[in-house]
Amino acid sequence: MRHFLEVDDLDAAELRRVLELAADNDPPAVLAGRGVALVFEKPSNRTRNSMEMAVFALGGHPVYIWPEELGLDTRESVEDVTHTLAGYHACVAARVFDHAVLERMAALDVVPVVNLLSDAGHPMQALADVLTLADEFGDLAGRIVAFVGDGNNVFRSLALAVGLLGAELRFAGPADYRLSDSDRDRLAAVGTLISEHDRALDAVDGADAVYTDVWTSMGQEAEVDRRNLAFEAFRVDEALMDAAAPHAVFLHCLPAHRGQEVTGEVMDGPASRVWPQAANRMHAARGLLAWLLGEGVES
Repeated sequence: MRHFLEVDDLDAAELRRVLELAADNDPPAVLAGRGVALVFEKPSNRTRNSMEMAVFALGGHPVYIWPEELGLDTRESVEDVTHTLAGYHACVAARVFDHAVLERMAALDVVPVVNLLSDAGHPMQALADVLTLADEFGDLAGRIVAFVGDGNNVFRSLALAVGLLGAELRFAGPADYRLSDSDRDRLAAVGTLISEHDRALDAVDGADAVYTDVWTSMGQEAEVDRRNLAFEAFRVDEALMDAAAPHAVFLHCLPAHRGQEVTGEVMDGPASRVWPQAANRMHAARGLLAWLLGEGVES
């Protein structure tokens, strides 16, 4: 049984196949007559809508489940909840605070488990990111992607995805918000070519794509003041974008805070691909589910 807890649960060939399926406007109805449980400990506009429409496009029925309905490890154990949902659904997809919850679900091997976001990674977002870049540039081999900001869950999954597809990754952010040694080892294992920079300008110079994320993510609200101060020099503005390649595009996983991590001129400017990127969440989800519940069953 295959699960999708992080991008490197796929090899490079499988990732490319998922992207091919994502681009297929007539996907196989691998979920005909079946359901997918969408477990949300954390709310999300894009994740809920993209997943529900992806399941629908594959002929299935999505069921959105609030945390209060499950009581993970309060009313019932994660394992008991997973066994129960597996009796109704072809797949369990969960957006959680603690990545260990997903690992416990997957360890049962009773139904494929998909990570919709955890503190460790955001692989569904990364699929949409590389789908957007592939729409723009075709083959990503040799392309340069610059990420400016926090070395967070979004960045870690993005790094794995672009590495598997042969792109170079540059990271710029404060010293206290970079990758751990274990993250670097994991990226090395998939062949990600990555460099880390103290200045945003050095990372962005000549890049094909510039990516940023919010400085303070959900659950980090107590750190707002400290983070705003730390990241002040890592705002993506027009001057920074001018240092990228002339054809460079801007990406952001959303929600965005104009005037903080990105200026409105960049967010809403001609280089921005933020809205196609957001729409690709649905296409990427459709491709992943089509592979995981179709071809992935046999691999």
